[in-house]
Order: sequence, then structure tokens, then C-alpha cells
Amino acid sequence: MKKVFSLFLAVIFALSLTAVSYAQTTLKIAYVDLSRVFDEYSKTGNYDETLEKKSVEYQKSRNKKLEKIQEAERKLVLLKEAEKEKLKVEINKDKNTLIEFDRQKQTDLRKERDEKIREILLEIEEVVKSYAEKDNYDIILNDRVLIYGSKTLDLTDKVLEILNKKK
Repeated sequence: MKKVFSLFLAVIFALSLTAVSYAQTTLKIAYVDLSRVFDEYSKTGNYDETLEKKSVEYQKSRNKKLEKIQEAERKLVLLKEAEKEKLKVEINKDKNTLIEFDRQKQTDLRKERDEKIREILLEIEEVVKSYAEKDNYDIILNDRVLIYGSKTLDLTDKVLEILNKKK
């Protein structure tokens, strides 16, 4: 019985040492406001300007095609029946071309935007990972998963500074 009791005490002692050493090991944790980093990253702003220019060019081109169709529709009233039918066929062809042009351009712009967003997010992730490894962080969270985080744990400004210096 004494052997069982001694073994029991030895196990309890070993477990308490493990618990104490575990309690003394602390994790270094921080968080980053990913939305703010994305929005304030200079590359995001630069890309927004580029995308806006492409969108304006697309709208100009689209408006020219639309004006051509509208001009042809206004001419319909003045034409004879045989010429009207020819013009109607051409108008329908132009409308279908415009619809396809819209679809293709919107798809291209959306695809380009998605690729750029992915590229920027990967860059942000790489900077955060590198920063975490350099400063021995165990965990860096996105602020969206937090219910509460002390401002002292917020690395957003530091990450933004690193990203905007890279250019």
C-alpha cells in the first residue's frame, strides 16, 4: 500500500512540475486590423487609381458603341421599309456586340481586381509572417476574430509602416 501511495505522490509531484513549467511558458500574441492594412497600403491606392482609369476607358468605349446604336435607331424613322429592315438587322448585331463587349470587359475587370486583391493580401501575409518570425511572435490574429484586444497588442501601424516602405 505504501508503494502505491508513494507512486501516487510521485505522479502528483511530476504533474505539478509540468503544470508549473507550462504556466511559465507564455505565448507572444498580437493582432492586425487586416481591413485597415489593406485600405491604407499604398499599393492598394495605386491599384485603385489604375482600375478606375481602366473603368473610365471602358465606359468611354461603351458610350461610343451605344451612341452609334442610338443614332441608327433615330435614322429608322426616315428610311424606306427595305432600308429599315437592313438597318434593324445591323442595330441588333450592334446591340449583341455591345452586350458581349460589356460582359467581357466586366469579367476582365473583375478578374484583374480579384487577382490584384489576392496579390496584395499575400504580400500583407508575408510581411506579417516575416515580422512575427523576426520578433518571435507565436500567434498573430486578424482583428475580425477578436472580441477584445488590448491596443498594446495591435501591430497594424507597424505592418503598415513596413508595407509602405517596401514600394
